Amino acid sequence: NFSEVLKQSNQLSKVSPDGKYMATCVQYRLMVRDINTLQIVHLYSCMDQVMHMEWSADSLFILCAMYKRGLVQVWSLEQPDWHCKIDEGSIGLVSSRWSPDGRHILNTTEFHLRITVWSLCTKSVSYIKYPKACQKGMDFTSDGRYMALAERRECKDYISVFVCDDWHLLRHFESETQDLAGLEWSPNGCVLAVWDSCLEYKMLLYSLDGRLLSSYSAYEWSLGIKSVTWSPSSQFLVIGSYDEKVRILNHITWKKITEFEHPGTISNSKAVVFKEMEKSAVVGRDDLSIHQLTVGNSLFSTQSKYEITQLPTQVPVIKPDLDRANPKIGISAMAFSADNRYLATKNDNMPQSLWVWDMQRLSLLAVLEQTAPVRCFNWDPCRPRLALCTGNTRVYLWSPAGCVSVNVPVEGSFQVQSLFWHCSGNSLILLSKEQLCLCYMDSDDKK
Repeated sequence: NFSEVLKQSNQLSKVSPDGKYMATCVQYRLMVRDINTLQIVHLYSCMDQVMHMEWSADSLFILCAMYKRGLVQVWSLEQPDWHCKIDEGSIGLVSSRWSPDGRHILNTTEFHLRITVWSLCTKSVSYIKYPKACQKGMDFTSDGRYMALAERRECKDYISVFVCDDWHLLRHFESETQDLAGLEWSPNGCVLAVWDSCLEYKMLLYSLDGRLLSSYSAYEWSLGIKSVTWSPSSQFLVIGSYDEKVRILNHITWKKITEFEHPGTISNSKAVVFKEMEKSAVVGRDDLSIHQLTVGNSLFSTQSKYEITQLPTQVPVIKPDLDRANPKIGISAMAFSADNRYLATKNDNMPQSLWVWDMQRLSLLAVLEQTAPVRCFNWDPCRPRLALCTGNTRVYLWSPAGCVSVNVPVEGSFQVQSLFWHCSGNSLILLSKEQLCLCYMDSDDKK
């Protein structure tokens, strides 16, 4: 069951954390809709085209950043007439985000000269110097109490841990990295994972007070870490590498439990390979209806379904150009199901395949082989159900019960570029280049 098509710009559409509203940007306008009726409840006009939009954690405020003009505007749902404008002026703006309390905004200036912390309550301003320009240089604990920040001073990497109540410095220590690329707290907030750039395979694990708990390196003299994710339970730290392997560290000894390979030939008899098959819809002359002729695309669209492939089977592999920067090889994306049971991974030189692993048995469970490269995949926040898209007019769903391909039945061409779940798991928000629509799930359907 699908909703009507709505407009959006720059893929800026987000559901409020409480699940009641959906905010959507269309050029310089911000629309807030009731998630159930899709009626507009608030309409705000920003000063320029919005480049970034974000809800506060309590769903009461929305931040809109206009990076080209160095501006941030904040809107209130409770008081639509109230508004706030933050102008960073000539120092510029490259990033803006909420603090976990929803009452402070952290703006990173151009060239990463500093981070400015603006308070909406007291209108006070704090400055944090030397933030490092890297892939993921700032992260908050899930309870919102602490912030870890990567810093670069005198050609060395440092990490500062701040208390988010009043932004005082709790810990400051040097990181044992050559060129720190990212950091991320474990979901329970006890351990900070810090990893080096892809030129040096190094994963470091620090406690809240800055002690080095452990370090891990799988190999040397080759491109190293490409992606990192924690399991929701904090029991596993999963590292995706350029050598096409996923390595899993346990939370007790921080040693490797196992590694998952992504071979070109799948012969594991316990794994199921679902292959998407396309065929053109065959329509007899007598079957033509006025509706089909007016809608048009349903008449000539291709139909798609999954077939289970006999093993062993070959996975389509693209040979990357290893002489160029950021070669299309290695594990670029990984995601855990909400119950920790399954892990989905994507290997960049096998762009049409999505791999699903069983974390109880630590083995390959399924491979979804698409006709086009996988653009985006996301787990249902409530059930073990995975949604993915490949930039065509379909959305695909996998669960332990099997796979299904669903055509998005809207007028015109709606090519799904990205998708995300509503926090209840009852609907999927599908985004094309300039439009969005909601796909409503049957809550009783576990598939």
